[in-house]
Amino acid sequence: MKFPYEEFDLSGVKTYPLATRKSKANASDFARVFKAGSGVTGLVESLPSILAGSDFRAIVAALRAARDAGRGIIWGLGAHVLKTGLSPVLIELMEAGFVSALAMNGAGVIHDFELAVSGSTSEDVEEALGPGRFGMAEETGRDLNGAINRGVRSGLGLGQSVVAHLHRTQPSYANVSVLAAAGRLEIPVTVHVAIGTDIIHMHRDASGAALGEGSLRDFRYFVSNVARLERGVYLNCGSAVVLPEVFLKAVALARNHGKPLTGLTTVNIDFMRQYRPQTNVVSRPVAGIGIGYSLVGHHEILIPLLAAALIEQ
Repeated sequence: MKFPYEEFDLSGVKTYPLATRKSKANASDFARVFKAGSGVTGLVESLPSILAGSDFRAIVAALRAARDAGRGIIWGLGAHVLKTGLSPVLIELMEAGFVSALAMNGAGVIHDFELAVSGSTSEDVEEALGPGRFGMAEETGRDLNGAINRGVRSGLGLGQSVVAHLHRTQPSYANVSVLAAAGRLEIPVTVHVAIGTDIIHMHRDASGAALGEGSLRDFRYFVSNVARLERGVYLNCGSAVVLPEVFLKAVALARNHGKPLTGLTTVNIDFMRQYRPQTNVVSRPVAGIGIGYSLVGHHEILIPLLAAALIEQ
């Protein structure tokens, strides 16, 4: 059967009054004009109560409530957070009680260590790769591996080992080192590595036994930390694969041990949404028991804004 050219008859279309419709955007939720002199609090309050505006305020409230009630706040940090100059902001949050524990990937420890020792980090990979210089800084390979090897032999985790080394040696730029601050403030740090992913694994002093044993020990410390997150907060900042996977396994073990993690709030902060953080941090761990948020934007803007909102009040 061939259809004819026939216009659809609209004469019987049913309508309804606009006022009876449920709308997702309402004038009462719109942004308010920022008032000069109202500070960061005024800026946050001026945000629209829509999408990320609502989420940002809810995250601030969750972090403040967790801190004030003595609940846990764990920050998972990828290397990019440290490379973009946010160590002073994170240290301020640590000093203000908004950090119960830190988790890092291997690259995060490397960048923080280099910052502590030399006040700089993040080499130009394209420039260094051709002549075979990439990852070959002597102090990074020798001293960081040495700290890990010694610490793990004495029964420490990988993170503890580096924290203890920096706390003992007090390098020239310890004031911009999150790990050095963790040693000073006695905040636990766990480090979760994949063998072969980090430049220190390219050096002769690297010990697979120490890296593996130290990181596994840290995983078990991390599970204990996550198990304390009832009505607490977990933030994943800048780790697309390793930390979201580690967090999901930690949640699984905590639940297996009878810890439901009721009221858990999870937050992912990164400049794009990716599968593992969205699934393993924002969605699955809080299904039925809490709430997850995803803030999309640059760390070097969002994290200082979040910290300012917390510190000002």
